[in-house]
Amino acid sequence: MKYSVIALALFVCFTTVSVAQKYAYVDTEYILENIPEYKDAQNQLDEYAAEYQQEIEGKIDEINKMIQDFQAEAVLMPEDVKNKKEEEINKKKEELATFQSQRFGTDGDLFLKREELVKPIQEKIFNAIEEIAVDKNYSFVFDKAGSLSILYVNAKYDISDDVLDKVGAELGTVRKEDRVKKNTPASNPSRSPSKPGGNAPGPVRKGGK
Repeated sequence: MKYSVIALALFVCFTTVSVAQKYAYVDTEYILENIPEYKDAQNQLDEYAAEYQQEIEGKIDEINKMIQDFQAEAVLMPEDVKNKKEEEINKKKEELATFQSQRFGTDGDLFLKREELVKPIQEKIFNAIEEIAVDKNYSFVFDKAGSLSILYVNAKYDISDDVLDKVGAELGTVRKEDRVKKNTPASNPSRSPSKPGGNAPGPVRKGGK
């Protein structure tokens, strides 16, 4: 009986605190899609990636040519010449691996370009979210585009357009009437709900305003 009273008291306290808290959510994918500067940055990154990939493919072709020539001539080569050719091929392979890492690896050229072009945009968005959250006294702001499994969302708690309006002067966001709105699929009652703790997220529904 004693433990039941304590449990009930804790439940009432938790419920009271939860009710007092305010929540909101954003869709960062929607926000970014409506910032032309972000699209330009992504296009630039795609161009850099294609350029780097072309450089790598050129080095691969060079190595393959060396291997083909070696295989065609190996039978007639003295052993010392053969060993030297194999060393040259192996050195080229090591250089290729290093070059790939420099271009596409962690802290590589493409990563640094992404930091240069995209990070400033992301920081402005996060600052805007923080300012709105403080002004409107939100305890939590969730990202619907993130890994969090959201089974239901009510559109009146979506502050994505507020964020776009706030960063509009700095980032030149798309006008509200021209923004690309995503249609979030409604839940299907005939489907069985996901098991608690399962990897598959449940369907997302948008409630009316």
